[in-house]
Amino acid sequence: MQSLSKFQLAFIAISGLMISCMAVAKSSPPEVTEEGLLLVKDSKLALVYAAPGASLEGYKRIILLDAHVAFKKNWQRDQNRNSVRRVSDKDMEKMKTRLVTEFNEVFTEVLQEDGGYEIVGEAAEDVLILRPAIINLDVIAPDTMASTGSRSYAESAGEMTLYLEVFDSQTNALIAKGMDRQHDRSSGWMTYQSSVSNRSAAKRILKGWAEVLRDALDEANTATKGNGSD
Repeated sequence: MQSLSKFQLAFIAISGLMISCMAVAKSSPPEVTEEGLLLVKDSKLALVYAAPGASLEGYKRIILLDAHVAFKKNWQRDQNRNSVRRVSDKDMEKMKTRLVTEFNEVFTEVLQEDGGYEIVGEAAEDVLILRPAIINLDVIAPDTMASTGSRSYAESAGEMTLYLEVFDSQTNALIAKGMDRQHDRSSGWMTYQSSVSNRSAAKRILKGWAEVLRDALDEANTATKGNGSD
């Protein structure tokens, strides 16, 4: 489908995402974006903008595009400078691929299996397109092949930021976009970090984001039913 190809190939530049990240940190983010989206008050995510009059009513199915993943600036350099666990470019690509897979699995479970919103591959009147990115990924203690025989300890697995755009699948109109930074819960003491614990932490964060989206869809569609619509 041509529209999907355009979304997949022409993804937003990381520099643009960083500008949006800076807006999250401001006490008073702009009320209106350059695209004309309006700031949503009291959102469950750190920052959400929506098109004027936009609604999630009537959307029952979802096209979930693969997430773009970007590590925190200088993450590899800092890891290799401060740790005995060397991180190669290949290690980073594996971590990115694994996170994309986990993103798809968690969002499919929460949205489709738990929420009843079918994940599909074709546009239709009741289909949303989700275009996600994970940026500023900071894995404090990566578990790599080169780390055999050594252990890393930290209070937390790390943090990452979600940037999500929501489109109508038929018109390609941008309905909303949001951003949210999440840090893995701190244990309060140094604990052993492995690939298993890192994946568990990532899944906890991803599940929280997926549940926010599912709840928003549920709320919109419940309102539709309450108005007597199908």
